[in-house]
Amino acid sequence: MAAVRVPATLRHLATCPLRFSARLPTQKRCAQVHHVRFLATEQPSQSQAVFEKYRRKLELKAKKEGLGSIDDLKSAYAKRIEAQRRKDAVEYPIPEIPQAAGTPVSQPNRGPLPSQPEPEPEPEDDEDRPPPYMRHPSATMPRLENLVDVEKFKKLGEKEMDILWRLRNDSPHKVCAVIPAASYRLMEMNAQMNRHFVLPVFHKDQGAEAHFIQWTFDEVNKSTTVLFTQLAEYKARLEYAIPHTTITHHLDLIDENGVVLMQGQMTPDRGVSPEDVKWLILYLQKFYGLWDWATVEGDEIQKQRAADRKRLLESFNIGDGEGFSFDKVLEEAQRLG
Repeated sequence: MAAVRVPATLRHLATCPLRFSARLPTQKRCAQVHHVRFLATEQPSQSQAVFEKYRRKLELKAKKEGLGSIDDLKSAYAKRIEAQRRKDAVEYPIPEIPQAAGTPVSQPNRGPLPSQPEPEPEPEDDEDRPPPYMRHPSATMPRLENLVDVEKFKKLGEKEMDILWRLRNDSPHKVCAVIPAASYRLMEMNAQMNRHFVLPVFHKDQGAEAHFIQWTFDEVNKSTTVLFTQLAEYKARLEYAIPHTTITHHLDLIDENGVVLMQGQMTPDRGVSPEDVKWLILYLQKFYGLWDWATVEGDEIQKQRAADRKRLLESFNIGDGEGFSFDKVLEEAQRLG
């Protein structure tokens, strides 16, 4: 795997101090996020549940190999596990991300950049393949047909569909929504041309933290996916960075029912709260399309701001250092609040 060169402007954006200058006004968050619900009931973590599922098989494998415990088995297979992680890692191109000097964002603890050459993966049979919790997490989501009976959903009204979709996603660290087709199509149109962006999360008395946004499109599975990753995490680990949140738009019902089912999954213990994700999704909607020209017709000020947001998206993706400033992104986000 070829090494990915990190643009100097992106390094600067990820390593600036957390606090902002006093000229930024105190944010007042009066907006609401529609069609989104977060659910947080107590359940075991996904990784622990998977581990328990495979515990017996791992114990038998360790005994067969003449090892004393599962930890000994992990150590013995460390090289093979690392090779599999590299093989399964998802790569995304790094755009040139321009930034005005002095833009402050937070910098969590940075891990070392991978510097060792990629080892050749060893062939392995199904018995030797590590269980899922040992592999690099996948950025993909299940197809809609694996989640619900699509044909039955097509016969439902939007209200009934919304209720059942929320019940289907009634589990910890999940977010879901039923999005009108027109709103989604506008977002998709902008995302096809501008697949990356940075959005802020504000922290009281600390400033803001930047998050890297990536869109992917899967025509085969009729879905689009948005990955949210702390910018510092993405800069530190590149293709090894793990998104803290993944949301998928299922397009199976867009033509016949005029809606898109959105489903999101947060990764626990990534330093991001459900409230943070709620605001990230709201900012995503603002920059990618729900605040379109039709909604601001006749209001010249709002129309100019919509044009400014579009220009920020485009400048970011073409590497225009003069057209993009994270300060302007912060100002737009604060206006929403």
